[in-house]
Amino acid sequence: MSENRVYNFSAGPAVLPEEVLREAAADMMNYKGCGMSVMEMSHRSKMFDDIIKTAEADIRELIGIPENYKVLFLQGGASQQFAAIPMNLMKNKKAGYIVTGQWAKKAYQEAKLYGEAVELASSADQTFSYIPDCSDLPITDDMDYVYICENNTIYGTKFKTLPNTKGKNLISDVSSCFLSEPVDITKYAIMYGGVQKNVGPAGMVIDIIREDLITDDVLPCTPTMLKFKTQADNDSLYNTPPCYTIYICGLVFKWLKANGGLAAMKERNEKKAALLYDFLDNSKMFRGTVRKEDRSLMNVPFVTGNDELDQKFVAESKAAGLENLKGHRTVGGMRASIYNAMPYEGVQKLVDFMEDFEKKNG
Repeated sequence: MSENRVYNFSAGPAVLPEEVLREAAADMMNYKGCGMSVMEMSHRSKMFDDIIKTAEADIRELIGIPENYKVLFLQGGASQQFAAIPMNLMKNKKAGYIVTGQWAKKAYQEAKLYGEAVELASSADQTFSYIPDCSDLPITDDMDYVYICENNTIYGTKFKTLPNTKGKNLISDVSSCFLSEPVDITKYAIMYGGVQKNVGPAGMVIDIIREDLITDDVLPCTPTMLKFKTQADNDSLYNTPPCYTIYICGLVFKWLKANGGLAAMKERNEKKAALLYDFLDNSKMFRGTVRKEDRSLMNVPFVTGNDELDQKFVAESKAAGLENLKGHRTVGGMRASIYNAMPYEGVQKLVDFMEDFEKKNG
């Protein structure tokens, strides 16, 4: 850990690998001898063409993306996809949504503007603290797709088994678990994620879309910019893309490859999460808020059960160099986001601090 750097447990924008930040700093004024910064260069230049093509090649290699899937680097963040997906895919004006948290709920509500969005299952009855049984959902033949938010940043839950979609296309928002473990992309029609949680700086969403879904047959209200075909036909360069964000994500992809790829990341993330969850399970003061079998490796919410004690913990942890541990305003308590770039030492320091806090305040 570099001097003067804190351990940043923010849910997003979030911690980035130090190696990536150092490389970006070295490139800032003069990228590869071109005499300018990446954020100054034309998105039509040969230099940037190399950046975006290398980034795509690397994410394809990391995930194992076959040729019949397009990779798109898009503006608007994941929230813009809440509208883009029904606009592009609601041929029958009907789709199923599994509501497991705030972002799935927002996507579901947005889809209602464009057709019939059906809530297939929900965990709202227990403050989204679990993943509902999705083995036999009330999916009908006329549904265009089934939608999930795979890892719920705010509530700290994760689909460990993908829902049985009964042959319907699965659409998954993976913003807060993106590139954290190996995935079989062929199980998804669309996998997409905002990059500011586990992949890069804010300003972009990456869409991985099966090519048969990229057509001109979209809802008449669909803006040109939100048509998947517009973006795919132009290789994410229909307009000026988020160039610097693409560049940083490309560096993160290189970092992931150099550190063993997604299988190594999963092992690393499981080790970090186990350290924190084991402490919570044995603590007399702190407790996790999620059903054990549905716990996220990325986002770990916890509480003391006393609001004043929670506030004291957040204040004192910040003073100790443990930043952004305050829970989301809709949940309260605390939340530690321990993404790929969070080192094991950071989680160890958090657990040591929690242990000390418990002794002093128990």
